[in-house]
Parts: sequence; structure tokens; C-alpha cells
Amino acid sequence: MEKHYDVIIVGAGSMGMAAGYFLAKQGVKTLMIDAFDPPHTSGSHHGDTRIIRHAYGEGRDYVPLVLRAQTLWNELEQRSEEKIFDKTGVLSFSPEGLSAFLDEAVASAKTYGLLIEMMDGAEVKKRWPGVAVPDHYRAVFEPDSGVLFPENCICAYRKLAEANGATLLTNTRVEDLKADDRSAIVKTPRGTFTAQKVIISGGAWNGKLLSKLGLDLPLQPTRQTVGWFEADEALFNAGVFPAFTAESPEGMYYGFPSFDGSGVKIGRHDYGQAADPDTINREFGIYPEDEGDIRGFLETYMPKAAGSLKQGKVCMYTKTPDEHFVIDTHPELPHVIVAAGFSGHGFKFASAIGEILSQLAVSGKTDYPLTLFSINRPALRQK
Repeated sequence: MEKHYDVIIVGAGSMGMAAGYFLAKQGVKTLMIDAFDPPHTSGSHHGDTRIIRHAYGEGRDYVPLVLRAQTLWNELEQRSEEKIFDKTGVLSFSPEGLSAFLDEAVASAKTYGLLIEMMDGAEVKKRWPGVAVPDHYRAVFEPDSGVLFPENCICAYRKLAEANGATLLTNTRVEDLKADDRSAIVKTPRGTFTAQKVIISGGAWNGKLLSKLGLDLPLQPTRQTVGWFEADEALFNAGVFPAFTAESPEGMYYGFPSFDGSGVKIGRHDYGQAADPDTINREFGIYPEDEGDIRGFLETYMPKAAGSLKQGKVCMYTKTPDEHFVIDTHPELPHVIVAAGFSGHGFKFASAIGEILSQLAVSGKTDYPLTLFSINRPALRQK
């Protein structure tokens, strides 16, 4: 195979695969390298479903990005044979006065004219009888948001990228990574490759990859668990029940309705053990909290979805200190582009981030404002 490319993408998961497609369709000679065979279960994109929310509780600056992402996901569904998005709506609830997340979601909706419905706990229970929230809770429902199917998303971008001429090396680890002021050199067991530009999008391995290029960023991989539980299908099937988030006194949780009898899926967002992606224990249930934590939430707030455990899985987050992303160029090597630290809420943006990465690789700039994601921001404390 050829040894020199216009762009090499190290890590062809959600962001990298999307970037590969957007580059290839412009005729850019692109090589994508992944240590596994995407989509796979060793990164941060598996597990059947991801929420996409528009009224963004993590900050209204994300709203233009997520709206662009939604447009691109819709386009991907039209261009592929994959099911990409299901408009289930998204329900978010918390006790009155507890949630800055809900406050910001409401502010995001007002700023960008997004459709939301605000209600109290009593109204939530009337509309969705499976939710047992106290009357004093408050909630926001986004009818136009919903669920993405991540493995389908990556499969679709992979097919389109390769159809447009991108080369994909699977099950190929990067052994070394170097860059001078003009090019990048990527060494693998299958050969050494060079490119004018390189995109680093290796998920939980980004810290190790970037250290080879002199960047010591505070990127912390964590071990996260999700479970699927037997539920009353009449109350919780995807035709009648939305995806959901909850900020409760017990913690921050998120979940999904039952698709085709899969059971209700539930995970905890604000808890996870620090982990090394090369040595992480991927066995669900080795810690009591793997099931106990998420089951406890269901028993309290959705008791008729707290049946027997159907399955459990382990995945990873890669967190930055402020939980904002890193989308930028290397401070000293502008032809090295970094996509990292998606902190457990990045997948929904993958289509738009792939587009942005392709723009940075082709022209060195993008119309989307990236100040929030700067590699030089104080929160990263770069050494």
C-alpha cells in the first residue's frame, strides 16, 4: 500500500471516522488507522444508543454545534442504509433548585428558539406513568431531540469514507508518532506512513499519543458502566417513553427507553473509576456499584423498569478538568490537529466535529468558533 498521504487520522472511532468521510469526499488522500476494527467495544462509542440533546445543559455555546450535528446525522441517514436517529424526545428532571444543568438547558432554548416543554413532577407522572418523581421536581422535555445509534453511525461513515477513496487500516496500533514543522510520521507494525497533516482522535489513548508529540494534557480516562434492565414494556418502550437525564441527590444519570424489548438502559454520568485504557477491566459486575448504583436509581425513580439485569457493559470516558472538549491544533505544530477529552458527552457532536476536523486539515481554519475547546485554555494547565 502507499506510504504517503495528504492526511493521516490516528483513531478511526466516532470523530475520526466522520473526519475520514468528509476528507475523502473532497478528494483528499486519507489514511485512517485504528488499533481495533470500528465499530468495536474497546473505546467509547459502543452500547447501542446515545442521547442527542439540543437545549444543552452543559452550556449554550454548544447549541450551534449540536444543531449542525443533527443536520449532518439526518443527511447521513438519507445517504446510508443505516438507522441513525430516532426522535424519541428527551426528558430531563431534577429537584427544584438543585440543577444548574436544567437552568442552562432552559437558557439555551430561549437563546436559540428551541422547542421545550416545562413541567413539574406531577405533570411528568401524568404523562409518563412509569416515572415516580416527587411533585416538587421540575422537568424539561425536548420533543425534537432523541437517540442516535452509534455503531450504525460509524458503520455508515466507514462505508462512505471507503467508497470515496479513504484507506482504513484496522487492528493496527500506532507504535510511534513524530512530527516536524512540515509533516508527520506514523510508525505501525504494518509500515511507516507520512502525511502533510495528521489528526489525533484516539479517544482514551489520546494522552499517550499526544505525549509522543510533546503535549502533556490532563486527559483522564475513566471506567463507566451501563446496564439494561427488564421493564414494563407498556410503560417504557421507545414508542411511548423518551430518552432521559436526571440530576438527583444521588447523582447524575441518563438512560433510554426499551428498543425492541432490549430493556431500559441506564448509566451514571458523574461517577467512574480512573483507568488505563490498556489495562482496564472490562468485566461488568466486578464491583458492586456496577449494577447496584444504576439499579438503585431505577428502584427510586422508575421502579417498573428495575427488573432483572438483561446485560451490562463497560465503556470509557476521557475527561478534561472542565469537561469541555479539546478541538485545536498543536501549539507548536499547526499541521497536527487534536480531537480529545470528550468527557462523556461528545458522541452526539461527532458528525459536526468530523466536519470541523476536515476543515482544519484542508484549510487550517473553520467557521465554527473553537475558543471553548482551545488547547491553551487555563483549565488544561498544559505543561
